[in-house]
Amino acid sequence: MKFSLVPVFVFVFGLVSFGQEVLSPIGAMKREGSKSLKLKSIDNIDSTFVYSFDTLSLPILDEFSHSKFPVLDAQPGDANVTEQEFFYLTDLSDIPLTNDKVFSTTPTRRYTTSAGITTQADLPLITIKRADFQHYPVVYSQEQFYPPYDIFDTLDFANDVDTIALINPDVKQDSIIIFFAHEVSPDKYWTDLSTYHNYTHAVNPWTLGVVTFDGLDETGYPYAIGTTQTDYADFLTSKTIDLSSYVPSDSIYLSFLVQRQGFGDAPEQQDSLVLEFFDQASDEWDRIWATNGGPLNDFQIAHLKITNAAYLTNGFRFRFKNYGALSGMLDEFHLDYVHLRNGSGYQDTLFKDFAFVYPIGSLIDTYTEVPWEHWVNDPTHMNPEVKVVVRNGSNITENNMNGSVKVDFGGITEGTFNLVAQTLSGGNINYAPRTTYSSIHDFTGGYTFSTAPPVNTKTFDVIGSVGAPFPNLSMNDSSYTKQVFENVYAYDDGSAEAAYGISQVQGRVALKFEPYQADTLLGVRICFVPTVKDLSNKLFLLTVWGDNNGVPGAVLYEDQFFYPRTPIYEDDRGIYTDYLLNNTRLPLGTGAFYVGMRQIDVDPLNVGFDKNTIRPGKLFYSINGGINWSSSSQQGVPMIRPIIKTLDNYNLAVGELTIEEIDWNVYPNPTTGIVNIEWKSEGMFPGAVLVDSQGRVILDVQAEDLRFDLSDSPSGLYFLRLNNSQIVKKIIR
Repeated sequence: MKFSLVPVFVFVFGLVSFGQEVLSPIGAMKREGSKSLKLKSIDNIDSTFVYSFDTLSLPILDEFSHSKFPVLDAQPGDANVTEQEFFYLTDLSDIPLTNDKVFSTTPTRRYTTSAGITTQADLPLITIKRADFQHYPVVYSQEQFYPPYDIFDTLDFANDVDTIALINPDVKQDSIIIFFAHEVSPDKYWTDLSTYHNYTHAVNPWTLGVVTFDGLDETGYPYAIGTTQTDYADFLTSKTIDLSSYVPSDSIYLSFLVQRQGFGDAPEQQDSLVLEFFDQASDEWDRIWATNGGPLNDFQIAHLKITNAAYLTNGFRFRFKNYGALSGMLDEFHLDYVHLRNGSGYQDTLFKDFAFVYPIGSLIDTYTEVPWEHWVNDPTHMNPEVKVVVRNGSNITENNMNGSVKVDFGGITEGTFNLVAQTLSGGNINYAPRTTYSSIHDFTGGYTFSTAPPVNTKTFDVIGSVGAPFPNLSMNDSSYTKQVFENVYAYDDGSAEAAYGISQVQGRVALKFEPYQADTLLGVRICFVPTVKDLSNKLFLLTVWGDNNGVPGAVLYEDQFFYPRTPIYEDDRGIYTDYLLNNTRLPLGTGAFYVGMRQIDVDPLNVGFDKNTIRPGKLFYSINGGINWSSSSQQGVPMIRPIIKTLDNYNLAVGELTIEEIDWNVYPNPTTGIVNIEWKSEGMFPGAVLVDSQGRVILDVQAEDLRFDLSDSPSGLYFLRLNNSQIVKKIIR
């Protein structure tokens, strides 16, 4: 990529705007820590853990209100861990070759010289076995290689044969260690982690929590980013289940609920969610059920009887898998209430339960998080509109009952709120059959969050309880969330269901905040989420605006023209990046202010977008250089949080800095490879670090070396910072 920054900035003053808001499906980048196959490096599967699991018995019920996924954190040396070494090269009898056995993939030859004439012939191939260290199980294949030397046979001289070894033969012995762990946890039902267990992506699920199938693997990285490929993506596989004591007449049924799209991306008609059963005798997976893609729908019931004796064994398993695009959080299906049991019947499809649908909303007014110091000084901002969503899953009218929300700190209950029964049921006398109710509750009376002890951050446990007077699954009747007080103001709930941005050169995005009290702004915390296209090399200027009659006004802070930022994709879902103000702190009054960004290119930068939190009148955008502002039409909020000064963070690197009188330069810039450092100041060059656009240090430049090579580095923007200094040079590759 080539950058031409100055013309872009000049162009904006005469800009004709055709931009618009863009809400995109998410394609998350790689998340840290693949649990079942954690690679030591990208080259092989050395140090991989392979897990085996205990066998389950009926019944099995997972309504996904709590995680029933295994915790795969075994370590070498644990009591349940064994290991095995696999060698890269063996003979045809599977005996590992010694380390001195090396080979060549390119032909080696015998050169024969007689009477001054030289002829040549390839040396005979040698057949061995070579392992594939990219996958487990490790598979060996027979391959042929050449000897690691050339032979020169000179018949005209007495010493007529010389063997010349290759300097660096390309096939050498190696080995890897594979660790094997056996996990026993009867309360965990699944063996893989590629699906996404969440509480926010489905629309009105029947119970609290679902699992989502999309185009991301278990690390959160697209299976094939930047492509249009479609294939099977996520898998949800059960542990082995012992059905050997049952016969077809025992009426074993598997039931579950499925929704297309939810708050995410709608799967196309050719996409699908598939259910398979494992046939132990044939060692094959059989397709049992499938549903195609389509627009958003309510959850649909599947209810399947197991009658085939081939599945009534001690080796039965079932699995779900989705077919769709592999380049991001696309073509979504949501699964709920998986129930495998015996003694059921064709009519047993009621899913008769009373449950929370979503976690309880924030207990503080307007925001989901505020700085603890601000709360302590004015603990009156309890939420008058706490949202509670419940569902009566019974097929008949059920009596309503009071619920409660209690607040715990350090395991001790500090206060309790009453959820009035008639409010929960929408003003009705009772709950109607199979109906979802969204209700608003006033929490401004009675309890407020305790202001002791004097700390800088504080977290409270919020435990909700609701119910109806009929037998149902009690786990769904409780909701566990946390009320966090940190050094930020936040509207969002920490979960992105989409990606937000502006399709406009020099587009601006601004989010409005009204603090509880005056303080100092240190920076902005932003959660960027990549879509199918990787935008981590795009540029933006962090910007803060004052208020102008309810819309962004004068610019209070903006990054320097030649020191832009780039979106950083962190190593997990819902992880934010702190973008600190450069060399300054910004005093704030009690009035409204706006934080956001001024992008450089036309591409939307795709900030995580929370569709579950609606805050109208808070999000604004401009497509004509900030002259005019429009209120967003999107339902939700971007994951942007201003960082406020506290006693814990006042000493961050945001103080006033004295620019050192240092004279130096880098050339050529832009460059296609070699970069030279021209050091004009007195004294020895102190060395520097080269940082890429995501803030990663990729090279240490030593004091005695005033040049380095970017020939093998990707095109983009780099920064060279002097050691022990804030002096930075921007380099364009």
